[in-house]
Amino acid sequence: MKMGTGLVTLAAAFMVAASAGAAEVAPDAVAFTDDGVSASLTGQAGDPAAGAKTFKDRKLGNCLACHANKKMEGELFHGNVGPALDGVADRWSTAELRAIVVNSKQVFGEETVMPGFYSLKVGLNPREDLVGKTILSAQEVEDVVAYLATLKE
Repeated sequence: MKMGTGLVTLAAAFMVAASAGAAEVAPDAVAFTDDGVSASLTGQAGDPAAGAKTFKDRKLGNCLACHANKKMEGELFHGNVGPALDGVADRWSTAELRAIVVNSKQVFGEETVMPGFYSLKVGLNPREDLVGKTILSAQEVEDVVAYLATLKE
């Protein structure tokens, strides 16, 4: 009986949250499946132009530090630690790209040097002011994923 009441309460809470606009998914509540992370972290689409800015911003995504990207060949210092991202949208689905950006270690394993941009697992001895914070916000992740989805051959 309690279980049924709990399910009704949970369903009612979900409907209220949905009607008030989609709530942001917390970093420790992101649902990874074999297909990636299919649901938006914010309930809204990302902005590819904003994602491009985050992608190249050295204080945010800083993706160019490790990845080359022909669409940004005018930017300095493309890295070669990670693979070139030209055509990445042809190789990975949006859900897979989101999973990689959220926490690449869930996709590639703990050995990858790519950080989890929307993860609270940031390694040993993080700076005190960064404990409990993610590198990117949920919307910044959605924006970067939207940008990556434009990178087709």
